[in-house]
Amino acid sequence: MNAVTLAGAEWPARPGDPLIQLPGFVMSSFSPAVAQAAQRCLRGFFGPPPVPAALGARTGVVLASATGDIATAAAVAAAVDTGRRVPPLLFFQSNPNAVVGFLTARWGLTGPVVCTCPGGDVRADARRSAALLLADGDADAVLVLTVTQANAPGQHDHAEAELIGPPHWAAAANREAPAREADK
Repeated sequence: MNAVTLAGAEWPARPGDPLIQLPGFVMSSFSPAVAQAAQRCLRGFFGPPPVPAALGARTGVVLASATGDIATAAAVAAAVDTGRRVPPLLFFQSNPNAVVGFLTARWGLTGPVVCTCPGGDVRADARRSAALLLADGDADAVLVLTVTQANAPGQHDHAEAELIGPPHWAAAANREAPAREADK
């Protein structure tokens, strides 16, 4: 399949870019960073949620991170190490798929979901996974998400989102853009 980048976004987009609060996710920037980049990307292409049902059914999601959610893992480990009760929300959000579930429900994306923790180039791994979903015909478009969570002084969290899909989606979106702008 001949796929093109339909939209892209990142968090932070500029220094001091605030991170949204994400209901049900606590103590960690991992899921809010992923959600913020993803929502910016999806909104940039589709407008407000949800996406049209026919497109959402054919849109998959790939999330890749070399480390997963470091802050949540550390909070769970600290609670276990000290014998404290682990907050229930940490069990939910300790799985990176949790933020993907939040996004797919909100945006109406019902295509396949893949989450990876590659040892090498995270973005390249995510794009390869997306290419496989497209080549196999499992999806017409894929929201590719990558996230890096700071784990040392001087590092910063960063999340990227890229919507990859067929060129005719881009052409259709460009024809509909004036109508979508008028609806706002």
